[in-house]
Amino acid sequence: MDPAGPFALATMSGMGLLVRDFRADDFETLWRIDQECFPPGISYSRQELKLYIRRRGTLTIVADSEGEIAGFIVAHNGPTGHVITIDVVGKARRSGVGSLLLEAAETRLQAAGSRSVGLETAVDNVGALSFYKRHGYSVVGTCSRYYSNGVDALVMRKELPVRDKGAELRPIDQS
Repeated sequence: MDPAGPFALATMSGMGLLVRDFRADDFETLWRIDQECFPPGISYSRQELKLYIRRRGTLTIVADSEGEIAGFIVAHNGPTGHVITIDVVGKARRSGVGSLLLEAAETRLQAAGSRSVGLETAVDNVGALSFYKRHGYSVVGTCSRYYSNGVDALVMRKELPVRDKGAELRPIDQS
């Protein structure tokens, strides 16, 4: 299967949830979600988000619930993959959407050759810190005044398991 195509199907509160690649017509919705998820100084401007999404080596994955975007993740591949942002709409939080997006991104990063994944989160974002720790991330450092509003960031990292060279991503039944 082409790892760039749709690759996961799950259920969220009884509704079908398709995890798929970003499409250009998703952009405004993703930007609005980012503005809702993060305060000024941490949320991205349109220009910043567009730059990250278009950057070579970036994957942007969307959780689509019956035509409505429930969340998205932007990550960049490399020897150490990097989660740029993960955003989930308020009504879909704590329902598994964020976990599904993170796991999908980790799978794709691993398939692209990443051996670990790093990210930054605001030191005062207790919910995010707890979320990432539940998914095996550890704090490896801090970055002073990382965000434009002066807030420090925690630098987190997770080692990815060694991928079985014979393993393949399984395609989704698109019928």
